[in-house]
Amino acid sequence: MTSYKCFDCGKKIIAKTLDKRFVCPHCGSRIFYKPRIKMKTVKSI
Repeated sequence: MTSYKCFDCGKKIIAKTLDKRFVCPHCGSRIFYKPRIKMKTVKSI
């Protein structure tokens, strides 16, 4: 399931709750982004 974060309030929003209107249910903003997972880099010897 895809999840987004609101750019203004920073709350996590699940794509299913957005339905067809891309508006934050908490603050009414229309700007979202997908948070990325930080990956740990490993150096080779």
